[in-house]
Amino acid sequence: MQFTLNAIGKIHTCYKQKFGIPRQAGLSPSAEARIEIFAPYNRIEAFEELKQSSHIWVHFVFHENRRTEWKPKVKAPRLGGNKTIGVFATRSPVRPNPIGLSAVRLEAIEHSSKGLFLVIRGGDFLDGTPVVDIKPYVPYCDKIDNATNGFAADAPATYAVQFDEETLGKIRAISIANLEPLIIETLQLNPAPQYQTADTSKTYALRLFDYDIHWQLVSVNAIRVIGITQAAT
Repeated sequence: MQFTLNAIGKIHTCYKQKFGIPRQAGLSPSAEARIEIFAPYNRIEAFEELKQSSHIWVHFVFHENRRTEWKPKVKAPRLGGNKTIGVFATRSPVRPNPIGLSAVRLEAIEHSSKGLFLVIRGGDFLDGTPVVDIKPYVPYCDKIDNATNGFAADAPATYAVQFDEETLGKIRAISIANLEPLIIETLQLNPAPQYQTADTSKTYALRLFDYDIHWQLVSVNAIRVIGITQAAT
């Protein structure tokens, strides 16, 4: 069977490249995004009473997944990026159908002459991600208190994030709300491939908004931000 899905909108977010995006929703609560709703779905009555929900489910497409053929096993970051596991035991974007599902906080619904937008926080989306559906999060049935996952039983370990004084001054001078905590929340998850976590000589860069954040691993549990530059256009 085959089905055709229509994008009802797309997500505008601070994550401009795949590298550095949190591997799960909710790990970076400072990451604000806006879902632009396309016509004809941008009728405010379609979202009536949604504002009573603190969180929503966003169904989306991994649109930058360029692989045309699926594989039964994929590389999992929790296994260091060099070992494989069954694709249906993971949330990898490399799937038979590149569909993602994330629960995020709904901050506001904005409706004006500019269009209809949902303001959200805590997403794990690449800028431009197509959205195919939105549903309310319903705590009494969506939260399963006794649920288990032996493969990912605990939250990932976090790294201490340090700044050199000059770079921290530059970050604080940029007029982007919550930029400093956003950098900390993103880097404390250590976006570097797990097999490189012992390499303290390598410099990495990830893009947030229109800026490249340069950083290095300085120990097995610490990261140091060493620069911020305007991203090349």
